[in-house]
Amino acid sequence: MSFLRKYGFDFLLLGALSDFLTPYVLGIFYPQLDQQQQVISAFGDVNSPVQHAFFIWSVVSGLLIVGALPALAKHCKAVSKKIAACLCIALGVYGIGDCIFTGLFSIDAQESVWRFSTWVHNIGSGIGYMGFLISPALFAWFYQRAGNQKQSRSFFLLFLVSIFFAAIYGLARLPQLSDLPVLNQLGLCQRISFFFNYLPIVLFSLQQRKCPDDFSRL
Repeated sequence: MSFLRKYGFDFLLLGALSDFLTPYVLGIFYPQLDQQQQVISAFGDVNSPVQHAFFIWSVVSGLLIVGALPALAKHCKAVSKKIAACLCIALGVYGIGDCIFTGLFSIDAQESVWRFSTWVHNIGSGIGYMGFLISPALFAWFYQRAGNQKQSRSFFLLFLVSIFFAAIYGLARLPQLSDLPVLNQLGLCQRISFFFNYLPIVLFSLQQRKCPDDFSRL
């Protein structure tokens, strides 16, 4: 446990970067997949040539994020136990639901009726994504309680930006709007949205690695 507490923010940084880079690296080996049109989970489809690599990569990314939770809890409890618990829950469900479950349960884009694996994949991914989405607001809350108003405002702004692009991605998933410019590129909308979800996690990880015990200096 002491190892995880010492290197936890390294794990969080590596987990976020690893998960973010998944489609771009695997896309090299699956050039037939249209990154602008297809969502990232298509790499794990039963017909994907990189399915097993996607599964392994997703699980590893999830384990890195879950491995960061002891360090996250330790450092954030110094500011607020409630915030520490909320952050651990949010990033925990993201690492488990949106990464590990994605790797353990495959989907079949051609199926007319969802199988058990597809149900678990989609439900786990949906719940995990909610933790992913609210984490910037929790980081803002953390810095507000730590007395660093500048960082609090910065992360709250990142939260609003991520919500905006998540809304664009959500609109792109609606069949009624799928023919509109920009919204007709579902994969692109998802990747832009995810970039602004990963960015706060990466920034928070870097800041905590730099100065984990003096939040006011960050």
